[in-house]
Amino acid sequence: MTVPFILASGSSTRADLLRRARVPFEVVVPRVDEDQVRRSLEAEAAKPRDIADALAELKARRIADKHPGAMVLGCDQVLDLEGRVLSKPGSPEEAVAQLTEMQGRRHQLLSAAVIYENGQPVWRHVGQVRLRMRELSPGFIESYVARNWDSVRHSVGAYKLEEEGVRLFSAIEGDLFNVLGMPLIELLNYLILKGLEET
Repeated sequence: MTVPFILASGSSTRADLLRRARVPFEVVVPRVDEDQVRRSLEAEAAKPRDIADALAELKARRIADKHPGAMVLGCDQVLDLEGRVLSKPGSPEEAVAQLTEMQGRRHQLLSAAVIYENGQPVWRHVGQVRLRMRELSPGFIESYVARNWDSVRHSVGAYKLEEEGVRLFSAIEGDLFNVLGMPLIELLNYLILKGLEET
């Protein structure tokens, strides 16, 4: 791949996924008010999948406009609880409320990725994972949030499967990379087709 590849995301997890896959890239973080955009799309009755895709495209476009010679990857992840979007919790109390609402129920994580090149979207994918959360006691939820708040405050749904959050679930159907916020296999398939050098 001869053109520069930019990850339009401040997520250390997404950067680590690309680094471990030996994809050469640089990070440029877009300035996007995700909450405002999400609220606007929800007001228009957009589906959770479309919200994830739109936010990923907005991030990619924002950076691609400033780096026209680069290939730019924008990503976003949305939690779909029976058609309603849950965002990153703003406080430990909000995290407890989200987990209380999700416990004993199924939800989906939707991980969208969009690539811009020469000012146009050239590739997009939305990965999907279905999860069922265990029945959890109020005391466990509160202690879980207290132990993990510094980490889960940055995650939709207030959990991380790669940490203690895995204990919250009775079933997970789908690709772990999508849980981590990036449809990595599909992305690598595209980049290899575009000429990503194997080393």
